[in-house]
Amino acid sequence: MNKNEKIEILSSLIEIDSVNSNESKVADYISSLFEKYKNQVNIERVEYSPGRDNLVITIGKSDKILGFTGHEDVVSPGDLSAWDINPFKPEIKKGKLYGRGATDMKGGLAALIITMLEFLESDEIPGCIKLLATVGEETGEYGAAQLTKSGYADGLSGLVIAEPGNEMKEVGISSKGVIDYTITSVGKSAHSSTPEKGINAIDNILDFANEVRPLLNEFNKVDPVLGKLTHVQSVISGGDQVNSVPSKAIMSGNIRTIPAYPNKKVFSALDSLVEQLNTKKGYDLSIQYSFPEEAMAGKPDSHLVKLIRHVHDEMYTTPIKVVGKTGASDGSEFLHAKGEFDIVQIGPGNNTGHQSNENIDVNVFLKSIKFYKKLAVNFFK
Repeated sequence: MNKNEKIEILSSLIEIDSVNSNESKVADYISSLFEKYKNQVNIERVEYSPGRDNLVITIGKSDKILGFTGHEDVVSPGDLSAWDINPFKPEIKKGKLYGRGATDMKGGLAALIITMLEFLESDEIPGCIKLLATVGEETGEYGAAQLTKSGYADGLSGLVIAEPGNEMKEVGISSKGVIDYTITSVGKSAHSSTPEKGINAIDNILDFANEVRPLLNEFNKVDPVLGKLTHVQSVISGGDQVNSVPSKAIMSGNIRTIPAYPNKKVFSALDSLVEQLNTKKGYDLSIQYSFPEEAMAGKPDSHLVKLIRHVHDEMYTTPIKVVGKTGASDGSEFLHAKGEFDIVQIGPGNNTGHQSNENIDVNVFLKSIKFYKKLAVNFFK
């Protein structure tokens, strides 16, 4: 496959508007690329909901299975006036291809797809390679969760997530988990001139807000790669008008966990605080969690990381850095698959994801394909 054909595949992926939906069109396009190799490829569509299909493509045969994964969805382009181009009409300027998803992460997804296509094209497939293309990564990793529960990641020998890694200079071996929570406080309305006749829902929720901070500060272990657990109280609302005792208040927060503190430990602490406050007269608090993701641990000296270091040293002049990721990824779901295997994040791209004028360096993208091919060959030796 020549350079222009590779760029065309990435451009075609970017042209599909898959903002938190519409992934089936991405799956359609990817499937079409493998159509001429249908006798050598197993393609499975796994519907999450109408218009949202995960895609599982398997090539080659071997006892070991190398997993490749990337997500099909992208985030909203936001304010279109902040873009120099139409975000879904990719353009190349000064060696960079611009468009929504160029870095996060249709660039990485395209590189994995092309790697597999070139193995098929040469009829030299080094072993069994399985691509897991997922829906809904940007809003909760629920495509990866579905594939994991359905067994598609069971038995992998290693999994490479093509999330951007600072222009292929970094390999992520771990990532923080995510807990989004919402506290609802129910009180009783009354005129502000007679507050004793009501129950102030805002006062009660502020008590939770004040007590949860020192509670979570007790989770003070430091991960050598990821650092400490973090907590942000990010949204609060309540009340209807200034001269009434508020009967309802809501507060939301975001917690980024580390492997030392599994989510169930954090849930237990928060649930206990709510129960404790509800023993007080007039308190009616409830807590809900949305799309919790476990922290992903990794080993800097694992076999897969050592292999990546070796291949990277042969292809790049600067040694690769082993890092932790503060954001969650599909790896947080795939780690629940059956079997023991290493999960790493390494892909083309930069820090322009989720920003206006998102872009990817074309040469970095093209070289990443060579990296994935060499990694796969070495993986099966």
